[in-house]
Amino acid sequence: MASPLNLHSTILIVGGGGTLGSSTALHLARKGYRDIRVLDVYPIPSAQSAGNDTNKIMGISLRNPVDKQLSLEAEDLWTNDPTFAPYYHQTGQLECSGSVSGIENLKVTLHELQEAGLGDTAEWLENEDEILERVPQLSRSEIQGWKGLFFRRSGWLAAAKAIESVGRELVQHGVQFSFGDSGTFQSLILSDDGKICLGVLTKDGTRHLADRIVLASGAWSPSLVDLEDQCCSKCWVFAHMRLSPDEAKYFAGCPVVYNEDIGFFMEPNEAGIIKVCDEFPGFTRYKMHQPFGASQPKKISVPRSHARHPTDTYPDASEVTIKKAIATFLPSFKDKELFNRTMCWCTDTPDANLLICEDPRWRNFFLATGDSGHSFKLLPIIGKHIVELLEGTLQQDMLQAWRWRPGSGDARKSRRAAPAKDLADLPGWKHA
Repeated sequence: MASPLNLHSTILIVGGGGTLGSSTALHLARKGYRDIRVLDVYPIPSAQSAGNDTNKIMGISLRNPVDKQLSLEAEDLWTNDPTFAPYYHQTGQLECSGSVSGIENLKVTLHELQEAGLGDTAEWLENEDEILERVPQLSRSEIQGWKGLFFRRSGWLAAAKAIESVGRELVQHGVQFSFGDSGTFQSLILSDDGKICLGVLTKDGTRHLADRIVLASGAWSPSLVDLEDQCCSKCWVFAHMRLSPDEAKYFAGCPVVYNEDIGFFMEPNEAGIIKVCDEFPGFTRYKMHQPFGASQPKKISVPRSHARHPTDTYPDASEVTIKKAIATFLPSFKDKELFNRTMCWCTDTPDANLLICEDPRWRNFFLATGDSGHSFKLLPIIGKHIVELLEGTLQQDMLQAWRWRPGSGDARKSRRAAPAKDLADLPGWKHA
């Protein structure tokens, strides 16, 4: 076991410009820890973080055993904490479907909410009339046969702005930062016997030593340190449309609309921009690569940074599915110009639980990754539980859900219906 922490312990957060890392730094600082350093390639919010985005969905979910507690804790801080509250837009959320399997999934979701004592957070919508009453911006002709769940206590989060807000508070607390080459992970620094992690060596040769080291690098985590196939990095795609002032006014306050067979969209932001996403199992990018701790190169999915390759877009196939989502949700905009076609990288685990634990190979080295595409809503509170892990006080159900678990399943599929397609097989996205 690691030695006890005290408020003067040195704590290093690798990937601290993203969701889990910045949240960890925030809660350490709020508890009074005085020697915290954030490492990242880019300043907060890191240009490589999935959280550096226009918006993310916020809602109560029960995908995993600890989700109820986490969702309610997050909702409380998004609503009441001044660091986060300005960035939560509680528009409500419609989950809907017109397929037999999709409607059955909605019924299962409602039953699970009722069993968890959260039935009053969702309203069943039986037909098009009830759906249009909640979301009049939809087109009746495109939603024939649909049923839905309306979540009153849901909405969207101004994601990048929220992480920027965290960054400002970190500065006020005196948290230290190393960006660029001095924040770019090169390797772990181990004790002579190879059993204790002493710190991190960065690209410029700086040796950052610490009492605790937390790897919170999101989709880049499996390419930095060998996670023994517990995580698989995948990307999802989106595109933006710019609305006229009158169009933006009409869609202002529109609930989040999500259909598991098609995709989702949210109301326009203050610049009149709507983000549209399709729904699919994700794309991988497999390469021969040797992360720290691997005895030899192995085939893993390695993200390609949009920050370093800003002309990259998404595969030609995604243009078809994005336009299908627009034609269904927003048919009056089906000829509107798309821009900022982008791939957003996350990392899946087989069971969609986070991977938050001390690495059993190296004492004092902790993992905080495996977001599985649904961790941004936890930005205000996930760091609290990561700090509890560092202090040895994390509750048992979270220890169990987030444990080190190689061989637990195929992270290429996660809990999705099919394995991800690989970008090497898909033309149209890569632009020199």
